[in-house]
Amino acid sequence: MLLTEEPMHGYQLMQAIADRSGGRWTPSPGAIYPTINQLEDEGLVTVTAEAGRKLVTLTDAGRGHVAERSETSTDPFAGFANAEPATDLRGLLEELHGATRQVARSGSEEQRTAAAKILTDARRSLYLLLANGSQTPEA
Repeated sequence: MLLTEEPMHGYQLMQAIADRSGGRWTPSPGAIYPTINQLEDEGLVTVTAEAGRKLVTLTDAGRGHVAERSETSTDPFAGFANAEPATDLRGLLEELHGATRQVARSGSEEQRTAAAKILTDARRSLYLLLANGSQTPEA
């Protein structure tokens, strides 16, 4: 659908999806590039090198494929239109990962043991949150 607007590089596709979903859906290169390869194998897109980057363009068959489904398919970004901005869990996870690596590298054995317990408790709390819907760390 995005490629009907203009040809894009893989990174542009990732950014466009993130922008249109309000940051709630940010595909990784590991999701985008295999999808592009599959679309190319199916003859729906062509991939050309441009300034060292791969430009993805819909083929006539690809435009036809999108047009055939335009009346029966829904806009995958419609559900994000009125959604609250996403909480940046990915950024928080990266910060936690950095702190964990620092403890692993330079912490004492006692600090590493304490960090392992904190991480175990955090994982458990996250699953409880999903199970109960409103689990807080204090509970």
